[in-house]
Amino acid sequence: MSINRRQFIAQSAFAGAALASPSFAKKVFAGDKPLFKISLAQWSLNRAFFGGDLDVPDFARIAREKFGIGAIEYVNQFYAETLSDSLLADLRQRAADQGVESLLIMIDGEGKLGDPDQEARMRAVANHHRWADAAHALGCHSIRVNASSAGSWEEQMKLAADGLNRLAGYCENLGLNVLVENHGGLSSNAEWLTGVMKLADNPRVGTLPDFGNFIIDRETGESYDRYRGMAELMPFAKAVSAKSYGFDEQGNETTMDYARILKIVADAGYRGWVGIEYEGDAHSEEDGIVKTKQLLERVRSDLA
Repeated sequence: MSINRRQFIAQSAFAGAALASPSFAKKVFAGDKPLFKISLAQWSLNRAFFGGDLDVPDFARIAREKFGIGAIEYVNQFYAETLSDSLLADLRQRAADQGVESLLIMIDGEGKLGDPDQEARMRAVANHHRWADAAHALGCHSIRVNASSAGSWEEQMKLAADGLNRLAGYCENLGLNVLVENHGGLSSNAEWLTGVMKLADNPRVGTLPDFGNFIIDRETGESYDRYRGMAELMPFAKAVSAKSYGFDEQGNETTMDYARILKIVADAGYRGWVGIEYEGDAHSEEDGIVKTKQLLERVRSDLA
């Protein structure tokens, strides 16, 4: 089919206008994929799981059927007494049955990876191995750890980097990443944690920036600016945690600006999973999850 000069100019002008449109460009060059995908952290339901109101191994079904979420983040505390090959096989099958992706395991209570005592530090690294094995068995891409240490700013940075690299050496063979969350102490100081990342200088070591965990010292109230912190941690991020506490009548989170934070996440080029982690008391756990999901979806749409 041939077109005349006037039709050619008109079609060219339309195409040029479309390509100049930010929303069109994002859809074309992102393959029409969302800016980020939404997952669910098991800790969002910690009261229900600890209280026995929900069955821990049923997490994948709950995520899918109750909340329409297709990816989950496990918490090791719920499996510490029952971890076994048979349990892992069961969890993997349950997730597969629901079409739910297992992303990572959040690990706590296994020692300080930056312990100044070398023997204790090596023991902490070894304690994480069983959870790395579990994450691998579940098909996860990462484990989330803490960078606890003691000593001066510089000493803690070096010790944490050492422990993380040693653990990453084990995880390398499993195809896993080792992610540090801002989770209290110096890890909630993004300047310090980015220093650890640079010192570790390991492609298997990264961050899991949490929207809410920027309180450095709960006793003194010392905290780090969350927006600055998110911007500093995002270049190293391989997962993101959408912490939430409460919502107003318009559905906005009352303690932080989700739109501002998620723009920081998007501007960093991150296109992975953002995990819901509701920790509030103003709403039930289930309502808090639903409200967080709705807010994430709304802001994602506004940013697209």
